Amino acid sequence: MPQQKPNVLWIYGEDLHPDLGCYGTPVVHTPHIDQLAAEGAIFNNTFVTCPVCSPSRSAIITGRYQTAIGAHNHRSKRDVPLPNDVPLITDYFRAAGYYTCNSPGPGSYEKVGKTDFNFHVENPFDGTDWSQRAAGQPFYAQLNITDTHRNFARDDERPIDPSTITLPPYYPDHPLARADWAQYLESIQVLDRKIGQAMQRLDEEDLSDSTMVFFIGDHGRAHVRDKQFLYDGGLRVPCIVRWPGHITAGTTDERLVSGIDFAATALHLCDLPVPENLDGRPFIDTAIEPRQTVFAARDRCDGTHDRIRCARTQRYKYIRNLQPERPYMQFNAYKKHQYPVWTLLRVLQERGELSPVQEKFLAPSRPHEELYDIQADPYELNNLAADSAHESARDELSAQLDQWMEATKDQGLLEEDLQVQNEEDTRMQHNFTELMQKRGLDPTISDADYLDWWLQRFNLMAQQK
Repeated sequence: MPQQKPNVLWIYGEDLHPDLGCYGTPVVHTPHIDQLAAEGAIFNNTFVTCPVCSPSRSAIITGRYQTAIGAHNHRSKRDVPLPNDVPLITDYFRAAGYYTCNSPGPGSYEKVGKTDFNFHVENPFDGTDWSQRAAGQPFYAQLNITDTHRNFARDDERPIDPSTITLPPYYPDHPLARADWAQYLESIQVLDRKIGQAMQRLDEEDLSDSTMVFFIGDHGRAHVRDKQFLYDGGLRVPCIVRWPGHITAGTTDERLVSGIDFAATALHLCDLPVPENLDGRPFIDTAIEPRQTVFAARDRCDGTHDRIRCARTQRYKYIRNLQPERPYMQFNAYKKHQYPVWTLLRVLQERGELSPVQEKFLAPSRPHEELYDIQADPYELNNLAADSAHESARDELSAQLDQWMEATKDQGLLEEDLQVQNEEDTRMQHNFTELMQKRGLDPTISDADYLDWWLQRFNLMAQQK
């Protein structure tokens, strides 16, 4: 029978900031993503609600803030079902007759794709590939492509010369930092080829015109000051939407978009009801007033306890550290194990070789409030919270943040059960010990010796002689 409803395809790039050609990064080669942008609309100011995967994905798939549904602590409550009034977006599409599926994408359509939700749900998808649907049935599909997650996929076809990249100023200009960043950019090129393969498949199956494609990230890049933190490096993601004949090709949109809006937008474009209890709003609909402020939260990540909230406008970012007595770089097993610059920063600090900008992130404590003029200071380096010239902006965003936390009944403000905290602390330390031993390393290795191990792994020891 003829298909009447459009298909929906969400493509996730993991741990992905908009470090793409179409977003202005010249070193990385992303012709397929750039083509997708040329055929659709590119949204320049898209921010997820959490800078780590499982809370962010929980918010995106439900259209509800993770702090509102108890899904805010990273990879916790996985045996607890969602409240009855919190369906998944797949439930809405199923009710409309759609087939729902999820896979890792090209080359792995028969496998189950990443979900990583902080709750338990039976059968969130019907299958792994849209080829499994009934004849004429529309589909809602996700491709969760993992190459940009650490460990980064290497691009042997088009390696990136570390000397050609531009590091953010909060990173030391060191061969190890450059090599690590280059590998991240190479992983984006691998992702790009897979997106090209997925688009080619739509063409070959005559589905391109009937399928709206969303290319998004689940949160920002997996680097020291980005992932797990509420700076733009951890929250800003690419967002490209293509639907031939419905989305004007080659357009650029500067409006603020939240990851909480993805579900509402997909439903709206399919002409399906957008439930009133969703926290998101359709950002494609120009009749709906655009957001003036986006909000985000970070809570416990593994056994690393922290609570941070932020409100961001087009000009300002306001951050509230609810546990300012804790350092930014408190121990996190994942970062210590996977991020070479985590150790590099420690060693360079001991040697007195960090700039004042780089030193800030290694401070033993944090200010309660941070305020940044994003237009003048895109890397969020100059904290204006105590600057009287920006007092009104600070107070306005502080009030908006209070209102948001109250309106959404922010569950991250409730003290977590101490037994759970202790269990997560123990689990994280055990995992770190096990992973380091697999590398043949003593978990108590000094930072200097661990840095040597990283340099050897990147074949950089000769440069340090």
